Amino acid sequence: MTQHRHVLSVTVRDRPGVLLRIASLFARRGYNIESLSVAQTETPGLSRTTFVVSGEDSTVEQVEKQLQKLIDVLTVIDHSGSSYVDRELMLLKVTVHTPDDRVEIRQIAQDFRARIVDVARSALIFEVTGDAGKMNAFIEQMRPFGIVELIRTGMVALERTEQGGAGQKGQQGPNKEGERAAGRVRAA
Repeated sequence: MTQHRHVLSVTVRDRPGVLLRIASLFARRGYNIESLSVAQTETPGLSRTTFVVSGEDSTVEQVEKQLQKLIDVLTVIDHSGSSYVDRELMLLKVTVHTPDDRVEIRQIAQDFRARIVDVARSALIFEVTGDAGKMNAFIEQMRPFGIVELIRTGMVALERTEQGGAGQKGQQGPNKEGERAAGRVRAA
């Protein structure tokens, strides 16, 4: 069977041990959680957990059903079959060897709409937000200069609102922002 990437949003009550019980369901099925993000929602006392996993559709569907049976789980949404918006946040520290490097690094960062959040004589720290494609492209552009360290949040996702109210949900396609930014840099 074919494995597909699934983006699951799980709304839960803020209680100790909830994340452990959810993660255990994935572990028992042999899934590696590729990305995980947890934060409070607009409703006090509730959190939304976004998981990214790859697996067979039927097995992920079974995990979804088991998740819905957990007492502190309120909703489970698999965004994979719908149109959604996703984002990550990354902090990346890159080495600056020469003044020319600094100019080139800043130009690349501007193409990616990355913000400089710390400046030192020998390094710059950037904040980058976008989809995974944009993050990966930015990393590859910075790699030749020397990445000192980086950290990424897990993906967060929200289902898109239907436009006009009468249309069908479209298939999820990659967000083009990162690809356009990467294309500008590669084309230069």
